[in-house]
Amino acid sequence: MISETMSYREALRAGLEEALIQDPRVFLMGEDVGRYGGCYAVSKGLLAQFGAERIIDTPLCESGFVGVGIGAALGGMRPIVEIMTVNFSLLAMDQIVNTAATLRHMSGGQFNVPLVIRMACGAGRQLAAQHSHSWENFYAHIPGLKVLSPATHSDARYMLGQALTDPDPVLIFEHVMLLNEPGTVPQTPDAPMDKALIRRLGTDISLMTYGGNLPKALAAAEQLQQDGVSAEVVDLRCLRPLDKPTLLESVSKTHRAVIIDEGWQTGSLAGEISAIIMEEGFWHLDAPVKRVCSAEVPIPYPRHLEQAALPQVAQIVATAKAVMEGR
Repeated sequence: MISETMSYREALRAGLEEALIQDPRVFLMGEDVGRYGGCYAVSKGLLAQFGAERIIDTPLCESGFVGVGIGAALGGMRPIVEIMTVNFSLLAMDQIVNTAATLRHMSGGQFNVPLVIRMACGAGRQLAAQHSHSWENFYAHIPGLKVLSPATHSDARYMLGQALTDPDPVLIFEHVMLLNEPGTVPQTPDAPMDKALIRRLGTDISLMTYGGNLPKALAAAEQLQQDGVSAEVVDLRCLRPLDKPTLLESVSKTHRAVIIDEGWQTGSLAGEISAIIMEEGFWHLDAPVKRVCSAEVPIPYPRHLEQAALPQVAQIVATAKAVMEGR
């Protein structure tokens, strides 16, 4: 199969371009998506290609333009709403949680909201405490939403198209530290968007993660291999609904698990996954499940403090070794 080499940013843009070409109901709206080309240059050139009716610059009012997107979806369109950074999505929480996620339920199935919301997430670019967090866990808590976290170039390219075919709201979290990374994109998607994938086979311990921490988990697995530990790396991909069978199958093989999550440990998605393993895979475990999460502080601005607050390869390796040693 022929693969194409491009950056993660270019893969996201290719997915956007294809969606706009294939379906005239699709349009993109958000802050600076048009003339500026997107805060992270993902939509660069799309305004000239598709025009101002389909690439729409909005005012700085997340609640307002997310609400417009919901209305457009109810009216038969297929809107893609870009929220510049995940922290700003909190300003649209009422629209996302109280409206988009509930209308199908509250209408007894008469109405669907086929809305896709894209947002940049994660830390590592020294954007400090109001632009750098990982709120995926907030939204993975909400019935009525699907939550995706593309960690590979293939998922960056194809998950958007899959999300646009869903009749219900889908949120896509794009980690900012992946944007410049080069990679290959195959001609077809890796799997349906709601299926977790094994990115590296192993027999001794399962490293479970998503989004921007997948490269760190893979690097940690490589280091562990040099020390004689065979680590399996599970890419969650879809955070709601979680693909429980794939997670449990991995644990049933390796008998140990470390979960890497850029969210804070308290109330984290990692805690939910740990509970699933404890409840449904307990008898497969040879050691307690461990978590590697961000420090429980707002993300700092100074680079050395920012890096100290985030999960790192050395921390993942050390935690995995502690699990292997029964510590």
